[in-house]
Amino acid sequence: MKVAILGAGNIAGTMATTMKGIKDSTIVLYAVASRDKKKAEQFAKEHQIEKFYGSYEEMLQDDQVDLVYVATPHSHHYDHMKLCLNYGKHILCEKSFTINEKQAKEIFDLAKEKGVLVAEAIWTRYMPSRKMICDILTSGIIGKVHSLQANLGYELQNIERMIRPELAGGALLDLGVYPINFAMMIFGDNIKAMNSTAVMSEKGIDLMDSITLYWEDNKTAILHATMMTPTDRRGVIFGEKGYLVVNNINNPESLEVYSGEHELLKKYEIPKQITGYEYEVYACAEAIKAGRLECEDMTHEQTLAVMRIMDAIREQWGMKFPMEL
Repeated sequence: MKVAILGAGNIAGTMATTMKGIKDSTIVLYAVASRDKKKAEQFAKEHQIEKFYGSYEEMLQDDQVDLVYVATPHSHHYDHMKLCLNYGKHILCEKSFTINEKQAKEIFDLAKEKGVLVAEAIWTRYMPSRKMICDILTSGIIGKVHSLQANLGYELQNIERMIRPELAGGALLDLGVYPINFAMMIFGDNIKAMNSTAVMSEKGIDLMDSITLYWEDNKTAILHATMMTPTDRRGVIFGEKGYLVVNNINNPESLEVYSGEHELLKKYEIPKQITGYEYEVYACAEAIKAGRLECEDMTHEQTLAVMRIMDAIREQWGMKFPMEL
């Protein structure tokens, strides 16, 4: 499987580093494209990539490209995925998948029509830590689970793509998507209600979010995301006999099980990885080989469910991106 990267920013660099660490000779980083050919050339040189292109269309016309990793801002995912699909390319697209559910559904419908795979690159869904968490909860060591808390925050107020509405900036699509996915991985998609408030910037994008989700079976998640300050990034799942702490929900570093008396019962270390991005690449390769149009770790319906929740959250705030007006 020959992989091409569409976009040559920071996250594209992380994927390139990841791809170079993959030992599977059937998965190869083959090309990169940027609207600035010099930038693409420099990126290719830095990461030892065979091909570089100064336009996305030119790269997509290359018959050798099998899978395209879309690494552009949220605001451009929809257009860039449509472009990839019109050339019949399989897609792994960075989170947030699109700016809203309507765009995501259109992409999935077109992908099915074209018969190609499309997957959202929300890395925590693909990591081994996900199964580890589920196995711990299934074991019953913390008893029946009723609620969880999760947060994610970094100081990102000087990052252009985060503060510009026309780039679909704000904390929700970039950071809030992680606590939301964390909660939905644990409790499922059957959410009956939600409440949310946000601290907004002068430009009308969210800087800090407080989100509470309620499930049909009366489970509850209290979530926090912010681009104003670093947070401890922890997720805590509460059961009747104790609780499970996930250290760094954005890229789990360790799992700790505590008793109801707050005694540490067991600590689990996370398997060593290249960067953590490799698991979504492996999942795409496996799905393409099997002829599937979606990855089992993050199905189309699961992506739509997350987008639906984020749409509802922004509706409560009265926040729309310029391309939605």
